[in-house]
Amino acid sequence: MTDAHLLIIVPLAWAGILAFAVFLYVLLDGFDLGVGILFPFVPSHDARDTMMNSVAPVWDGNETWLVLGGAGLFAAFPMAYSVMLPALYLPLILMLIGLILRGVAFEFRFKAKWGRALWDWSFAGGSMLAASMQGVALGAFIQGFEVDGRVFAGGPFDWLTPFSVFTGIALVAGYVLLACGWLIIKVEGTLLDWVYAVAPKALLAILFGIAVVSLWSPFLNDDIAGRWFTFPSIVMVSPVPLLTIFAAAGFWRAVSARALYLPFVFAVVLFFLCYTGLAVSLFPYIVPPRLTIWDAAADLRSQIFVLYGLIPILPVILGYTAYSYYVFRGKVGVGGGYH
Repeated sequence: MTDAHLLIIVPLAWAGILAFAVFLYVLLDGFDLGVGILFPFVPSHDARDTMMNSVAPVWDGNETWLVLGGAGLFAAFPMAYSVMLPALYLPLILMLIGLILRGVAFEFRFKAKWGRALWDWSFAGGSMLAASMQGVALGAFIQGFEVDGRVFAGGPFDWLTPFSVFTGIALVAGYVLLACGWLIIKVEGTLLDWVYAVAPKALLAILFGIAVVSLWSPFLNDDIAGRWFTFPSIVMVSPVPLLTIFAAAGFWRAVSARALYLPFVFAVVLFFLCYTGLAVSLFPYIVPPRLTIWDAAADLRSQIFVLYGLIPILPVILGYTAYSYYVFRGKVGVGGGYH
């Protein structure tokens, strides 16, 4: 294979790896952030204990994928990293503060003899802050960044727009939907009944969010409008919204039938379809609307060198993640502890 072919294929491979890592992070950390968002609204203190115990064995491992995504972006696409980081400093810092607050609340809540309500609100607030800032960053990414040559040329608050605020709210609703699917698998009794009642409301909220973002995005970028609303492109992308409707109907029917695993499966499918729609809208731009994955890629030798290190590590990460979920499978009973 010639260098010319490698210059095309290796950045594509890295883009696929990063897309995979980000998607797994959104799914895995998404449901445990959603559990935190639901925390203040559950009917009892024991229910909050059970909810936290359902994610306690896996929550910190879920964030492995966030680290992999950030480190991979820096290694493979340093120009994109150098543009997006200053463009998103504030929302990313707020997201990290939220994740830190959640982590502290996890450790202190179970050991606090007084002030447990403080840690309850810390866990909920940290979850809400982290989830909403991830959504805001997503909205800013869809809007695009002002680039001058190889550097970010915009202001520190360019990310803060009505569209990005709405995407922040929509992602919070999406994480709640994932949390409902997760909790249906993990809890029982009156808490399970409560989750089944909340799940349809979360579905309606996220469907509203998907519809608004889908209709709003083309007005932000002519290229997105061209991909979704011109012939023959519209024929090629039309399966995405149709499958989204099918997945939403499947989630609704699964919840109505009080199915065990299907609500979570359909929630995952909904997120995958939204992710696919985002890829269809923006590929091959890694810094919309200016820089493609090939424009922003590191030197070919650097990409290949890091790829050699990642290839054996990635199956290990996948393996211990799957094993941890296998070990802690099944329902969480009332009174289970976090040690």
